[in-house]
Amino acid sequence: MILLAVAAAEEHAAPLIMPNWAFALTAFIIFLIMGLVTWSFRDVANRHAHRVDAAGGHHDAAHSGAGESTGH
Repeated sequence: MILLAVAAAEEHAAPLIMPNWAFALTAFIIFLIMGLVTWSFRDVANRHAHRVDAAGGHHDAAHSGAGESTGH
């Protein structure tokens, strides 16, 4: 019992490579960068409307009808 008390008293926390607040700041910066990258790709499909319109008519003609089930 005394050995356990001595071991608990001598236990030290492992040193961190940076202060606690820096971990939160690093995570915030990483998420901010990922958000900016995601935001930069907004509206990409609408930039090429002529391609969407040309392929859209062909794509719709290949289907027999909306909402029909083929039993798959």
